Amino acid sequence: MAEDNKYTFENEEYRQTYWHTCSHIMAQAVKRLWPEVKLAIGPSIKEGWYYDMLAPFAFTPEHMEKIEDEMRKICKENIKLERFELPREEAIKFMEEKEEPFKVELINDLPEGETISFYKQGEFTDLCAGPHLDATGRVKHNAIKLLTCNAAYWRGDSNRETLQRIYGIAFPKKEMLEEYIERIEEAKRRDHRKLGKELGLFAFRDEAPGFPFYLPNGMVLKNTLIDYWREVHKKWDYLEISTPQIMKRTLWETSGHWDHYKENMYTTVIDEEDYAIKPMNCPGSILVYDLEPHSYKDLPLRYGELGHVHRHELSGALHGMFRVRCFTQDDAHILLAKEQITEEVVRITQLIDEVYSVFNLPYKIVLSTMPEDHIGTREDWEKAENALADAITSIGKTYEINPGDGAFYGPKLDFHVTDSLGRVWQCGTCQLDYQLPGRFNLEYTDSNSEKQTPVMIHRVVFGSIERFIGVITEHFAGAFPTWLAPVQVKILPVTDRALDYAKDIKAKLAKQGVRVEIDSRNEKTGKKIRDAQMEKVPYMLVVGDRDIENSTVSPRHRAEGDLGAMSFEAFSDIIMEDINTKAIK
Repeated sequence: MAEDNKYTFENEEYRQTYWHTCSHIMAQAVKRLWPEVKLAIGPSIKEGWYYDMLAPFAFTPEHMEKIEDEMRKICKENIKLERFELPREEAIKFMEEKEEPFKVELINDLPEGETISFYKQGEFTDLCAGPHLDATGRVKHNAIKLLTCNAAYWRGDSNRETLQRIYGIAFPKKEMLEEYIERIEEAKRRDHRKLGKELGLFAFRDEAPGFPFYLPNGMVLKNTLIDYWREVHKKWDYLEISTPQIMKRTLWETSGHWDHYKENMYTTVIDEEDYAIKPMNCPGSILVYDLEPHSYKDLPLRYGELGHVHRHELSGALHGMFRVRCFTQDDAHILLAKEQITEEVVRITQLIDEVYSVFNLPYKIVLSTMPEDHIGTREDWEKAENALADAITSIGKTYEINPGDGAFYGPKLDFHVTDSLGRVWQCGTCQLDYQLPGRFNLEYTDSNSEKQTPVMIHRVVFGSIERFIGVITEHFAGAFPTWLAPVQVKILPVTDRALDYAKDIKAKLAKQGVRVEIDSRNEKTGKKIRDAQMEKVPYMLVVGDRDIENSTVSPRHRAEGDLGAMSFEAFSDIIMEDINTKAIK
């Protein structure tokens, strides 16, 4: 980071320090207004900050406005922030005298010998490791906004106190706050849950929380994505398989999932034996590989599977299609020799690059390394991490490091796409696994007729069909490219006299594989056009007496408007070009 950017929002460290200071200013404002409120924790986060508090009342929008006003006063007061340290016993006594039980608990849980530091600003002092800005006046008083207030369990434990979590955002310029708020409002307009209902894509019911219901338009969208997945994977030499939904506990014990993932698995008993509904597809692919002997000539062996998996997510974590309890994972599992790793990871990256470009989704690559909860030796992990890194650098791409976030069986490359609002979503992943093939005693015969253990790569592109549908629904604001749109053409007859002509056009388009409907309602043409626009149909064909007389159609594009009268053949060429090239418009 250049020196002249050190104290700007371009510097992430400064940005986080700024927001961390804002969390203390908010806590000070709350304590000024309602001294009886008890403070828990208040960290900076990716965008802004939050503070958890225990209050004898529920924070309302009116409360939030009062807090904002008090925060502005504190900023104008330009109070100096001062750091100091206390020995453990003095620190505990200090917070006990302030009647802050959550702070006392935090201090008690700190390791022996840990530095216990505080930050003081005027009459307010908080337990904190820092860092902070040097004065409250560094925060722009008219660029602060409190966003929401949600419930949160103390320390994430549902058996503990229910706190209130207030989220806030702030910027060094008012214009930046206004831009942020507009982006948030646009995100609300694009919310896939809202659009999913309006466009008839999917629904959720209380009878099945976290389990999506696909509606007719949603099934068209899902199946179109699946068709594209199959097209790409056939091109890149993958073999599609399908493995059982339910398999014995012994399988999941061997894979390590029973010990490392059991709390997220749905289990059952069949014939007095424990079984699990699969939370992932990899053990099934391993069993397929193990059905017959293999030689080095068979490798890499690429299995693709659109597996329906189930994972138990906490109810509070469920979020539309982004976090569900059952989903279709667009998986691939590749068995290969160690010397083939670099070339195969390059191929995977190229495949993912091809797919994301179709959706106009730029991406970055993140290398996640060994977590605390892992299987295998550090030596194996280092080999795997280096192999992934070398593959990416060999094709001139860059990556970021995400320490300790690998899967329990191996490091991974995550592909983070950026949508049209600049939001980042983790979709694709490429996980290198030295562990599972050995656990299942998988083998192949090498060129010297000796037995070797293959390496396994776990790989997804979409991440899951459901989550990817959520991402692209918001990315395109529901206005899917023509090739993806559930309804690609809506024919709008001006009068009943044009209905037969409309049916003829529909039949011709349908024969070409175009998804087409006729709006035969007794409504004015203007309303039909507006309704089709609301449904985000790419093309509308307005047909009337003149079109019948001249054997023409009058297409309108949802973004480009009226395209003028033309022959059916000319329109057919336009829409088939959009579909066949997967054009983004």
